[in-house]
Amino acid sequence: MSHLGRPKGNQEEFSLKHIVAAATDILGVQVKFVDDCIGDAAQQAAANLQPCEVLLLENLRFHSEETAGDSAFAKALSQLGDVYVNDAFGTAHRAHASTAIIAQYFDEKCFGHLMTREIESLNKVLETPDKPVVAILGGAKVSSKITVIENILDKVDDLIIAGGMAYTFIKAQGGKIGGDSLCEDDKMELALEILEKAKSKNTNIHLPVDAITADAFSEHATIDNAAIDAIPNGWMGLDIGEKSRSQFHTVLMQAKTILWNGPAGVFELEPFSHGTISLGKSVAASTAAGAFSLVGGGDSVAAVKQFGFDDQVSYVSTGGGAMLEMLEGKTLPGIAAILD
Repeated sequence: MSHLGRPKGNQEEFSLKHIVAAATDILGVQVKFVDDCIGDAAQQAAANLQPCEVLLLENLRFHSEETAGDSAFAKALSQLGDVYVNDAFGTAHRAHASTAIIAQYFDEKCFGHLMTREIESLNKVLETPDKPVVAILGGAKVSSKITVIENILDKVDDLIIAGGMAYTFIKAQGGKIGGDSLCEDDKMELALEILEKAKSKNTNIHLPVDAITADAFSEHATIDNAAIDAIPNGWMGLDIGEKSRSQFHTVLMQAKTILWNGPAGVFELEPFSHGTISLGKSVAASTAAGAFSLVGGGDSVAAVKQFGFDDQVSYVSTGGGAMLEMLEGKTLPGIAAILD
């Protein structure tokens, strides 16, 4: 059983019947399909299964009870099998019927191989890491990473802050970031508090020292390089500069464990992709030298795949929101349901 997209009711384009052929090729057995996930048809199809046969249920989200975490819906699903295996890390942070509620109806339940790898990889970074541990946090906003930063400050030796969120830290310390660089003015006091907390925990925070600047948010803009705290008005920082890349490389090459969440700049635009590419090269080189590296979060995962680093790091997480919540120290419903 699985879901596809965010359908509003029974929408044909979101039907899982479209993946039957691909699933059959991958598994090497003919996958059977039933056009519902509960009810008489689903129960009959499940009852008719022979050993080594596979049945694919229709999209769980065709029923609103799935995302609502409805107990009756979860119980109806549970009647289709004897053992429950949860391999959906990407939705482990949601208390949905099929990922969290259903487990209570099974005596035999376990994680699948993917979920196991995800949990083990995150634990290798957060709970039992080889030191020194270096975390890279990028992306646009400090506000989206506050809880992550606070949770990992006493778990990492070095924290590299890049991307748009770095400018809030620079401005908070009195730097001039240009009138158009991304900055959360209402989070500057928080940024200073984070810097103080890091100092008290003996965690080294590394901020960019220079930036690739542009006079417009466009790959066709006029481009320059500036000190990160001396960006002229009318210009914006859209990537880290060469000095920052070099300094971050030195830090990463000393690491034994690396966590990377978020890009260094607007990598979707070619002129501002080189900082993220440089981070990818550094993480790959450190991994080749023996470090364990975990990449997670939608943008950073997209970046490592786009630039071909996905097979040069130790593990690329499949969960955006789920990984973020684990980094925040939260208990994920889909994981707790199996462990309880």
